[in-house]
Amino acid sequence: MLNAQTLLLFQAGIENACRWGERRDYIAAHYFITFLWPAVTETIVIYRLGSLGDTIVALPCFTAVTRLFPHQRKILLTNKPISTKAAPIEAILGEGTGFFDTSIAYPVGTRSPAALYAVWKQLRAIGSDTLVYLTPPRGKAAHIRDWLFFKSAGFKRIIGLPLADDLARCRIDAAGVEEREAVRMARCLAPLHPIDLDDPYYWDLRLTAAEQATGRAIAAPLHGAPYIAINMGGKAAEKDWGLDNWITLMSGLRQDFGHYGLLFVGAAEDGPRADELAGHWPGTVVNACGKLSPRESGAAMQGAVAFAGHDSGPLHLASAMNVPCVPLFGDFNRPAKWHPFGRHHRIIHNMAGVKAIAVGEVDTAVRGVLSGAQDREVA
Repeated sequence: MLNAQTLLLFQAGIENACRWGERRDYIAAHYFITFLWPAVTETIVIYRLGSLGDTIVALPCFTAVTRLFPHQRKILLTNKPISTKAAPIEAILGEGTGFFDTSIAYPVGTRSPAALYAVWKQLRAIGSDTLVYLTPPRGKAAHIRDWLFFKSAGFKRIIGLPLADDLARCRIDAAGVEEREAVRMARCLAPLHPIDLDDPYYWDLRLTAAEQATGRAIAAPLHGAPYIAINMGGKAAEKDWGLDNWITLMSGLRQDFGHYGLLFVGAAEDGPRADELAGHWPGTVVNACGKLSPRESGAAMQGAVAFAGHDSGPLHLASAMNVPCVPLFGDFNRPAKWHPFGRHHRIIHNMAGVKAIAVGEVDTAVRGVLSGAQDREVA
């Protein structure tokens, strides 16, 4: 068994690798984490805030943690969503999947010393020395505050905390396009485990047999016909393309693809809108809004030939299921931080606002994806 002095000797190499990225320190840190650390760590805490879309973006990092620590107890420190449309992270990662074993609620935005002390006391009682930081960047002051909080709670090793400026924000290329958040997070965890975002393994939600069966059952009325998954919801009004635009889009697509089925996914509040759009489609329509868990929605969508929808959680869920997506982005975020990862998507992003996106542009993108699906079937 390694003693504490040995662990501390490697700690310097880990922190240097995380902050400065020097190759020599990276190799030392990676050797320690891969071969020695799992042998002496019994419990790890994973700190992640967010809801459906944010969690899917972080999925490769969760996979890397479970791959490196397959037998360790994993405690998830996370927030409880405020919006009724947002699913808790536990429902997204799933029970018994290996991503986590139990969770502790973190009070987001609180200024109550009593509430923070309660969390601190819980963390101290766990006795873990290792925390993996997977929360989106919140500014240097917040990161330093988090570092002090977790250090005082007994964590000797905090991996992924973006103290370096280059890790705390998405890089911007010469054209002014931000790197995807999934890429930034993978850079933060590089000393922990190299992550190949092009490998489907890292995007696997590990759906259970029961979830797969529920997904097949909800899609059963489509009788094996090709179908398009659609989500017209979302938590922010600024991301809403508008029902009239959707009706115009479907009225055009029905001429050539009316024999395709439609599968609507989302929160229960999205259901009436889906019913109204269904009246403009000649093919079979399944309105699953509010009827499925996020993971069951993923199971239902994995057979879709395409996904079309707003910048929302179901978009990233469909992308994780390797479904070609046509997402609609407006001025809520700049390109391409929250774009789904993958080269098979046809992303539409208009910084004049999502309602500035022309129906014809979406029609062309959807037809391109559907034509590609037809070509794959012929091949």
